[in-house]
Amino acid sequence: MTPTAPRPPAPAASDLPPAARKAPALSQRLRSVAAALQAVRAGRSATAALQAVAPAERPAVQALLFEVLRHLGLAQALRQQLAPRAPAPAADALLCTALALLAAPAGASYEPHTLVNQAVEAAKAQQATRAQAGFINACLRRFLREHAGLCATALQQGQARWNHPDWWVHRLRQDHPHEWEQILQASRKQAPLVLRVNQQKCTPAQYQKALAAINLEADRIGDCGLVLRRAVPVQELPGFAQGWVSVQDAGAQRAAPLLLQGLDLRQPLRILDACAAPGGKTAHLLECAGPQAPLQLTALDVDAQRCERIHETLQRLGLQAQVLVADAARPADWWESRCGGEPFDAILLDAPCTASGIVRRHPDVAWLRRASDVEQLAATQARLLRALWPLVRPGGRLLYCTCSVFRAEGSEQIKAFLAHNTDARLLPSPGHLLPGLAPKDQGLPDNGSGEHDGFFYALLEKRRA
Repeated sequence: MTPTAPRPPAPAASDLPPAARKAPALSQRLRSVAAALQAVRAGRSATAALQAVAPAERPAVQALLFEVLRHLGLAQALRQQLAPRAPAPAADALLCTALALLAAPAGASYEPHTLVNQAVEAAKAQQATRAQAGFINACLRRFLREHAGLCATALQQGQARWNHPDWWVHRLRQDHPHEWEQILQASRKQAPLVLRVNQQKCTPAQYQKALAAINLEADRIGDCGLVLRRAVPVQELPGFAQGWVSVQDAGAQRAAPLLLQGLDLRQPLRILDACAAPGGKTAHLLECAGPQAPLQLTALDVDAQRCERIHETLQRLGLQAQVLVADAARPADWWESRCGGEPFDAILLDAPCTASGIVRRHPDVAWLRRASDVEQLAATQARLLRALWPLVRPGGRLLYCTCSVFRAEGSEQIKAFLAHNTDARLLPSPGHLLPGLAPKDQGLPDNGSGEHDGFFYALLEKRRA
């Protein structure tokens, strides 16, 4: 289904929430959003770019930035009509920020004329854009006058229609010829807050009651997941600091049960979580195994700072594992010295990838990635598979997963691996889990909502001699 041309509404100022009526604060937020957008265009992640924003303002600025990123393709096409010659980067970022908010299909977050006025004030307030304030004002006021025709023309471009780069849309159409439109539409929606209940401390039903006590409703998903109908800061969740729940998408919650199924948890097991940060799947493995399981779990990541996040995750949940700062692709550096050189019963390889399956949570991903990244990351994934497969004992298994919807990082990767490793066989696995599609077609049990990010799963078993 092709999106229809957006039509900015014009609500009365009295209909807006109090935050939206604070015009002086809006100009500052627009400046912060534009600066972050400029950083994303220069190759920085939104998370890194938002570090320049004061902590108290960061949630509001992030919300506006994500809204802009979800409509950036349309905003850029509109700017090309309004100003065929691109202005300087700072002015272009501010102009595209305002256009994205004005042209969003759901309507502007603020009254259109207020948004235009505050964008102009934002331009006047900084040296890099002061000289372009009049130009920005003229472009935005023309958009208000001619928005219907301008949007109709812009939406003739695929990048404006789908708000993803053209190469991304082309690859999706090749990889998923019947589902690509649903995937793109799902990727443009804001993801809900999904929780994984720590069943060592409470049950999903008990936690639903705890949420209801503070007027939060949640729906069951999978074995231990809950989807909140209204997102709140994690600090407001009952028992979060005590480890009752963790934030984890329903698609990601498939990993731990899939790896552990069929293993005898009464016997000592050696498990490796490679590329483990920030530790969500590490913790879920330990939760699923239970406190009595004789599990020796090693969590490994190449980034020391990210390993600190694994420690923090485990500490909050009251769990223990060996955490190593090391490169999973170089077992000679750590396997014998830190793991005794003994093969693992099971390995979880959550490999680095394009993150093309989690754009609804991280809308900057679509604009940060380049077409060449897919092949480069696929090469990294193949190298990790080659390095870790010899560490699996005969009869053991390796679960390969990525949060990608591209076949080069999923089914094609595993097809090539199986062709070169005759001692490997593919066990029943979900394969590609595609956002926006019904779970019954995906192998993902949930409450029927189809609520999950994009993932790929392949469970490999090493044949015995």
